Amino acid sequence: MRKWLLRSLAVVATLAVVAIALAAWLLRGSLPDLDGTIYAAGLEGPATIARDAYGVPVITASSRTDLAFATGMAHAQDRFFQMDLVRRQAAGELSALFGAVAIDADRHYRFHGFRSVAREVFASLPADHRQLLSRYTEGVNAGLASLDARPFEYFVLGENPLPWREEDSLLVVYAMFLQLNDSRARRDVRHGYAHRVLPVEVYAWLFPDGTPWDAPLTGEARDVRPWPPAEALDLRTGKQRPAIAAVREPVPVLGSNNWAVGGTLTRTGRAMLANDMHLGLGVPNVWYAIRLVQTGDAPRDATGVSLPGVPLLVAGSNGHIAWGYTNSYGDWTDAVIVRPGDAPGTYRTPDGDRPYVLRRETIDVAGEAAVEYTVRDTIWGPVDASAGYPDGDIAVSWTAHHARAVNMNLLGLETAQSVNAALDIANTVGIPPQNFVTGDAAGNIGWTIAGQIPARRDFYASVPADWSAAPGWSGWLEPEAYPRIVNPPDSRLWTANARVVDGKALDTIGDGGYDLGARARQIRDALRASDSFTESDMLRIQLDDRALFLTPWRNLLLELLDSTKVSLDVDMIEYRELVRNWKPRAAPDSVGYRLVRQFRLEVESRVFNGLIAPLSDVYETLPVWTSYGQFEAPLWQLVTERPVHLLPEGYASWETLLLDAVRANLDTWDAGYDTPLSERTWGEVNLLDMRHPLSTALPFAGKWLDMPAVPIAGDSDMPRAQGSDWGASQRFAVSPGDEANGLMQLPGGQSGHPLSEFYRAGHEAWVRGEARPFLPGPELHTLKLEPAEGKMDASE
Repeated sequence: MRKWLLRSLAVVATLAVVAIALAAWLLRGSLPDLDGTIYAAGLEGPATIARDAYGVPVITASSRTDLAFATGMAHAQDRFFQMDLVRRQAAGELSALFGAVAIDADRHYRFHGFRSVAREVFASLPADHRQLLSRYTEGVNAGLASLDARPFEYFVLGENPLPWREEDSLLVVYAMFLQLNDSRARRDVRHGYAHRVLPVEVYAWLFPDGTPWDAPLTGEARDVRPWPPAEALDLRTGKQRPAIAAVREPVPVLGSNNWAVGGTLTRTGRAMLANDMHLGLGVPNVWYAIRLVQTGDAPRDATGVSLPGVPLLVAGSNGHIAWGYTNSYGDWTDAVIVRPGDAPGTYRTPDGDRPYVLRRETIDVAGEAAVEYTVRDTIWGPVDASAGYPDGDIAVSWTAHHARAVNMNLLGLETAQSVNAALDIANTVGIPPQNFVTGDAAGNIGWTIAGQIPARRDFYASVPADWSAAPGWSGWLEPEAYPRIVNPPDSRLWTANARVVDGKALDTIGDGGYDLGARARQIRDALRASDSFTESDMLRIQLDDRALFLTPWRNLLLELLDSTKVSLDVDMIEYRELVRNWKPRAAPDSVGYRLVRQFRLEVESRVFNGLIAPLSDVYETLPVWTSYGQFEAPLWQLVTERPVHLLPEGYASWETLLLDAVRANLDTWDAGYDTPLSERTWGEVNLLDMRHPLSTALPFAGKWLDMPAVPIAGDSDMPRAQGSDWGASQRFAVSPGDEANGLMQLPGGQSGHPLSEFYRAGHEAWVRGEARPFLPGPELHTLKLEPAEGKMDASE
């Protein structure tokens, strides 16, 4: 018996060793070859992929299509699983990889039908752009085939990767639309609830179109509207309304900072551009740093960040111009009230009743039967059955649903020679509409909107609208009608997701939910505080975490907590002293910053929910939403001027409400924690949460797959916009033609493979705010690509 047991244990041990060895071999086998020569069908001439110490490739070829091929190979070597997830998300095809757990997500994304739209877009592209995507696709598939084993994620999931298709690159662009736009027109729907109930002057005051914090490039900051009189809104009704909702973290505004200064303010006479794009953070990072060098008769040399899945340089510098983006938050999505037609299954349009087009989507599910999902399409867009709007069904009219919204014209920026040329190109590109800021080697700077803008026929609203009599859109704005600014008198341009322009230009762009202007103002004031700039000066502004926005709230809090009110309350005394001695920055070790920030959120929640409480008298259910950035104007007005008729129910006075917010703040710290208040730092909650997609399903592997959960600086409403799982997905500062002195930062690493030397390379420097050179460093690895001349792909 004992011998049998020993033999069994030996067999089990041997099998375990073999299994571990096999797993290790498979993991190692999915690492790419970084050196040597690969013969690839599809190449016209030789190309090289030379990587530096961070894994950043310099890709060299004699034609743009060969550059695309080599870029596809590099992307696939380092990021194929990421690319696969992004295309599957946009197309609603995650269930085929992850199983039934992803069905709801797929339904959500299938609503938009992006797979079929992407096919339509590809078919309509110019021949040279189709060829570029085809060559990139060949490169991606060649890079995948060059691996000795499938990427490790597929081994874990028990699936095989599917080949890349040309349309998949367009799906990657649609994934950015999903991240940066209101894909369901929910802002219009939420505002519509309030607009139907509140008097006009109350609605306009509660949802202002700007605040004194604004720092636009044209026009001025907005004055605060007078608060409405009791005749318009009086909260002293005595009605029993729902309790105040729990305080929630505000949804971060994803969008970025960028600015430029003209050549009169730099040491070289060249313009200087800074850009840090704020997006959700994950492993690997959204962007992939790259340098593209084309030799021969049509030379180009462009460095910056690319988007894995797309063969273009998204933002960077080409020696003549530098360019970058922030999300524009213009009005690119409208909620259309659909009126039933006279016959069943029809709806009203300006041209008479039309039948709905029933789009049947089949969702493949790994290990289970496929699921059918049906969407009703209208001439304006698909009907969102989940909107639940009182006036009727809502169709979502979104620029992304139109083939016009996506193209490959971004390619032109890689060789643009001047600011005006760059602006002309930007007005034609097909991307989520962005604030585009550029500067050139001659010292010029400019701003415009990059992306397609719908032309509205005497129509603009931020609430659901009836288009059955007249359409809200009448086509697309022509490039010559786009707003632009070139060489402003003070040689400074800045954008930060807030309102940028005024007047006719603002009517053209609309308001899709601008951020509060505090961040833009802090950047503007920092730029105006100096008459000369270096790249290091730009980085200092990018890393500025001063709490200028919260300083008035800290002063209000100290006025509230005078010695009389807190004299017998030990906790209040400690709280007041921590606020008094705060470090006025969103620094990880700051306690006072965290207290002031939470106090403001507690107050905001009470006031906003109190103001919209009358809506519950009309609606049985309301959509859940937090206040928007512009609510700061009426909020601050109320807590400083304190009109009694606008005091939310349940409070005897405004002072009572504010003190209740302080007490709730203290209770939050007391609940479930043993550490004293004096140790409750901002870094305790602002911990980096940058995870690999598989770490949730494989928690034991989180330490291996995820970036370290370390305290980080920054917050909303300041240039260093940073939260646990969102923030600066890149930072750079560069002058075109002086790229050698430029700076670059990226979270995470270039590679998505945890065994790669590049998996975390540069990440710690990003956490600390230390920049590396903008240009890639000396070559450490060089992979040569040679045409296979009809032979099967092989590597040496």
